[in-house]
Amino acid sequence: MPKHTLGQLNPWTHLRAFTDARIALGRAGNSQTTDAVLAFGVAHAQARDAVHLPLDSAAVAAVLGEAGFTAVTAHSAAADRAQYLRRPDLGRRLDDASRAKLGALRPAQPFDVVFVIADGLSALAVQSHAVPLLCSVRERLPCDWSIGPVVIAEQSRVALGDEIGALLGARQVVMLIGERPGLSSPDSLGIYLTYAPRVGRSDAERNCISNVRPAGLTYDQAASRLVFLLNGALALGRSGVDLKDDTPPVSAVASGTARLAERQNP
Repeated sequence: MPKHTLGQLNPWTHLRAFTDARIALGRAGNSQTTDAVLAFGVAHAQARDAVHLPLDSAAVAAVLGEAGFTAVTAHSAAADRAQYLRRPDLGRRLDDASRAKLGALRPAQPFDVVFVIADGLSALAVQSHAVPLLCSVRERLPCDWSIGPVVIAEQSRVALGDEIGALLGARQVVMLIGERPGLSSPDSLGIYLTYAPRVGRSDAERNCISNVRPAGLTYDQAASRLVFLLNGALALGRSGVDLKDDTPPVSAVASGTARLAERQNP
């Protein structure tokens, strides 16, 4: 990067409007500026907090009820957050009580889709984005599709959705889960779709939509992409590597321009 004397603008600075990545931070001698160092510390603390923040299942259930969804809670075999973080395998299976509860809700005819809202590694993402995203998805689903109860799962890994979907007799299961926080995205929500869910499905058998949040993929963009994949999985009879996402790509430049406009016109 070329040197700049005092009073000269950094030609990289305008690019910060297009990304949350740490670019054009400037320098003080051979070191980062104090502002950049302090901002990094705040971002690191936010990421750590996101991992340990407990999911308020009652609040999520209340918002789901207001939106017209039926909700039911479940818990993985991980007894608490500390065990969940140490034992990923326990986060992939239900505890006995949840298994019995969900098994009793299985209908005579399978649901077309079951949605799972799971804390994952960022309850903040779930609390902030899961219900608005779910409402946007519902608006785009075929009107004759049957939607099962929304399962709010605590101490959950992605694969827990496969057992939930199988117990509820779902043709497809969609997991809305908090993603591993980054230093610029403590509230990123991920979406995982599995056709014909069952225990033992591999990652190659599901589709993922990542980075759902206002500064990433918007609710409407993610919902349109998910419904496209749901319809595609139903037609194909499987999900994962055989199911391609042919929706138009989201323009990073357009997204960044929108964020720039928001900053200039708050």
